[in-house]
Amino acid sequence: MTEANKDAVDAITDQWHAVRPDLDTVPMAVFGRINRIARAISDEMERTYNRYGVSLGEFDVVATLRRSGVPYTLSPRQLSATLMLTSGGMTGRLDKLEKAGLLCRNPDPNDRRGLQVTITERGLKLIDEAVAAGLEVQRAALAGLEDEEVTALSGLLRKLMAGAP
Repeated sequence: MTEANKDAVDAITDQWHAVRPDLDTVPMAVFGRINRIARAISDEMERTYNRYGVSLGEFDVVATLRRSGVPYTLSPRQLSATLMLTSGGMTGRLDKLEKAGLLCRNPDPNDRRGLQVTITERGLKLIDEAVAAGLEVQRAALAGLEDEEVTALSGLLRKLMAGAP
């Protein structure tokens, strides 16, 4: 690899190699790049969804309802489990999204103590536009790779994720 092709992660692993040549820093390089890419894309996704008036976390709530299919309704508990949020964290997001007119909460007809959360027409329109914009950000990030490389990378990351603790 030439100096021109090196990135910030290479600089870190080179420094480690200089002081600890006995260490295999390839895992550090892999996860360093994964973390940096995830952070950069997450920041860009946040900016993209902000244009639609929602944060990344709020997008996740509305998107979860959308991909649940018709009638786009889940309980707060189902949403919390899917998004790995506490009930308090979920309540705050639901409050904000309901105030914005993107979802509504109604009594659960099957459980008088429960609620159902449903996406509104406004929320449906917003999420369909926002998800397309988010995919464009992701496509742009992958533009330097060939289609086969993207497919291979996705498969390798799935395999890596399956073995993660």
